[in-house]
Amino acid sequence: MSVTKSAHKTAHEAQCACHAAEAPDPLAPEPFRVVEVKQEIEGCNTLIVEPETDEAKKLCMYAPGQFHMIYAFGQGEVPISISGDPAHSNRLVFTIMGVGPVSDALTRLKEGDKVGLRGPFGNHWPVEKAAGRDVLLVAGGLGLAPLRPAIYSILAKRDLFSRVMLLYGTRKAESILFQDQLAEWNKHMEMNVSVTVDTADEHWGGHVGLVTELIKETNFSPSRTIAMICGPEVMMRFSAGALLERGMKANQVYVSMERNMKCAVGLCGRCQYGPYFMCKDGPIFSFDQVEHLYKVREV
Repeated sequence: MSVTKSAHKTAHEAQCACHAAEAPDPLAPEPFRVVEVKQEIEGCNTLIVEPETDEAKKLCMYAPGQFHMIYAFGQGEVPISISGDPAHSNRLVFTIMGVGPVSDALTRLKEGDKVGLRGPFGNHWPVEKAAGRDVLLVAGGLGLAPLRPAIYSILAKRDLFSRVMLLYGTRKAESILFQDQLAEWNKHMEMNVSVTVDTADEHWGGHVGLVTELIKETNFSPSRTIAMICGPEVMMRFSAGALLERGMKANQVYVSMERNMKCAVGLCGRCQYGPYFMCKDGPIFSFDQVEHLYKVREV
């Protein structure tokens, strides 16, 4: 090899190494500070966090339905969907239920504590596709939190949509998320809100039963409706089935296939669901993409 070619190769390698050094590491968390903590229900807190660096500020730009990997120092990281308003690009909001060591640690955080974030990851709810149509949002339990950014986005441009309906089911009245906000949305008729609980005591005056019963009772036009569903997988399967029975097509129904993830960048394979990786191909899917997978055991 001539000296010229050798020098050219060395310069090229140096240039490639420089570009590699400049590229952000998708597995390296960025620092955020907790600025507010609000208890929603027992064991479930909403955290508002703000970026500590200019690089971290880039993580605050997201679309409804995306998620971040949140790192609790000394414990590990978990995937959490964003539950805030996408219009507030200077902070991130997460609603977290303590169900394991990492999420428990996150629910114990106080104002001023630090967390590490990676993201945002995944695709988003079809808010743009729903413009000009009726929108039916169906949530089960904590599934209301990942739907809330879509609700914020829809209500911010309310005149672009026809009827907007939210059907929300929880186990009991004490587990209803964002109660004040639900009442506010319904009061001003920004959307029709219907809430049901599986079991109730004498203090509950609302609907009792599964959220699928609300679907059967709700008046909407199947041909001009886009549905977005988030909750436990069994709830999403039966809710989607109820919508199909009402005459909706599977490609009009969208579900959030949130599952345990580890890397969020498609390397570990932990979140594989049939031919899809939840972190890269989802977590939002039209029901015609995943309907057949619901019928496969242990997928």
